[in-house]
Amino acid sequence: MNDDFKKILVAVDDSDDAILAFKYAIERAKKDEASLTIVSVLEDEDMNIYQALTKDYIHGERSELEQHVLDYQKQAQEAGVKEVNVIVSEGEAGETIVKDVIPHVEPDLLIIGSESKKGIAKHFGSQAAYMAKYAPISVMVIR
Repeated sequence: MNDDFKKILVAVDDSDDAILAFKYAIERAKKDEASLTIVSVLEDEDMNIYQALTKDYIHGERSELEQHVLDYQKQAQEAGVKEVNVIVSEGEAGETIVKDVIPHVEPDLLIIGSESKKGIAKHFGSQAAYMAKYAPISVMVIR
């Protein structure tokens, strides 16, 4: 059995666990000579109703997230990963990654941190558990 992965997907946010997951994903992608796709999800419940009604707020949050993901892409490229793609999506992280991102990217490994930042900190453990349970591919949870 070949233990190398060809397409790795890593989910990122600002949490320490996600940064560890990202660093592991870089090393794994280099070792396996795999492509790396970095995904981050703008979670709707991070916004209150007034913010949700303000397009500028959503646009601001999303463009900030997009810039953040591009920074991750640059880091991965500078670390020596040859093919690095990025995706920014919206919704609930676990469900969005399992139902939308994985079918689109078709990775053979998902790497995630076990916890997350601010608004989703309380339930990202459950997001990680959701992805580990429902993803149709191997899932590595980093902590």
